[in-house]
Amino acid sequence: MTPEETQDAARSALACLDLTSLNDRDTAADIVALCQRAVGYRLHLGSVAADPPDRGPVAADPPDRGPVAAVCVWPRRAALARRLLPRHIAVAAVANFPDGSADLQRAVRDTQRIVGAGAQEVDVVFPYRDFAAAPALLRAVRQACPGLRLKVILETGELQDPALISRACRIALEAGADFLKTSTGKTPRSATPAAAVLMLQAIAQDRSASGRVGFKPAGGIRTVADAALYMGLTAQHLGAEAVHPARFRIGASSLLDDIEAVLAGAHTSPASSGY
Repeated sequence: MTPEETQDAARSALACLDLTSLNDRDTAADIVALCQRAVGYRLHLGSVAADPPDRGPVAADPPDRGPVAAVCVWPRRAALARRLLPRHIAVAAVANFPDGSADLQRAVRDTQRIVGAGAQEVDVVFPYRDFAAAPALLRAVRQACPGLRLKVILETGELQDPALISRACRIALEAGADFLKTSTGKTPRSATPAAAVLMLQAIAQDRSASGRVGFKPAGGIRTVADAALYMGLTAQHLGAEAVHPARFRIGASSLLDDIEAVLAGAHTSPASSGY
């Protein structure tokens, strides 16, 4: 990519980024730091408690860059994130995570907690070890979060078999998924271009999904060049207009470092290692 193309890719990746913190020991302080990075400025934390639920705290300084699309956290941290963030940054939280068990009741409990926290998005793990349980579990989660954006994590690195990935896509789409997401980021193998193509093809070939459902690569995406690879695949299969937060997200925690460096002119981002 030319320097100008890299800058454009960095801005697009920023606008579509789900800035993520899903560490087992995430504290309230960790979520505050995450939200400050998400908005691009330091929050007036002293005013947070007095703010109503539909208002985020004001900026101490003008932002250095634009905001991300969303933050993604554990259900137990979703209410805090929602209180801290302005409304134009969504809060996503995970259900049935990270193992993707076939326990329907657990998945529904997680989802209900996310709904109760005021989050707008649910990232649920497909029960990839038990395909027979998947349709009922996903339908129950869908019913438990009406009006929220539902992203179904297929854990494609564990499935690997193209036929299984395509089958999981069909099940998720039939259950009402709004997004197909590659990975939890908690397994050795996460997003790959090959899996992305299968998922994008499944969306494009489904008449009820092709103009509505989005795609989210996650796990191992660390550079603007990595992000550009997946943005290019999405544009190729779903159209350039789909590279927008409503239909394309990137799940990452370290990508923002490279985005900020590129936007600051510090470097032009190394080549993608996606292939």
